[in-house]
Amino acid sequence: MKLYLSPGSSSMAAHIALREVGAEFTTASLSFDRGETRTPEFLAINPLGKVPTLIVDGRPLTEVAGILFYLGRRFPEAKLLPEDIEEQAQVVSWMSFCASTVHPARRQGLEHSLEIYHVVERKLAGREWCVGAYSVADIHLFRLYWRVRDWLDQPAGTFPALEAHYARMMARDAVRETIEAEKRLG
Repeated sequence: MKLYLSPGSSSMAAHIALREVGAEFTTASLSFDRGETRTPEFLAINPLGKVPTLIVDGRPLTEVAGILFYLGRRFPEAKLLPEDIEEQAQVVSWMSFCASTVHPARRQGLEHSLEIYHVVERKLAGREWCVGAYSVADIHLFRLYWRVRDWLDQPAGTFPALEAHYARMMARDAVRETIEAEKRLG
């Protein structure tokens, strides 16, 4: 497998998941600033010019939620996707919420973002992970919060469940290794 990514972007979630499942993969780092996601070569792979794009057996798989679901199903031994169908649906629900509501919130400003992260806080309250055990939904949520945490600039205690989730994620080897690998890429 080959992961097209841009360090620190949404592709970080797929990068973490690849490390979590122990898959053999290579990466191709693309720069938004240099227009590398808009080249004819990359647009031939992903016509939307977006990362992440994961090449699986020569075919592109796109969108964070799709890639995370695929990795969870392809590597069941990693236990990133529950076996129970209702719990799987809850994971998909969380990832849909992350993609359609949490991710675009920042573009709508700080006040809107804070409203959305308060919703996340309520959904996470009393839980260690998004859905029972650690899953791809946690990876998706982590990457989004990791990106905006400093920008939100909230006093300690504003998001206790989300901050506890963040700390648990930061303690994971795959997360730390991905952050370091992406720092080296630039």
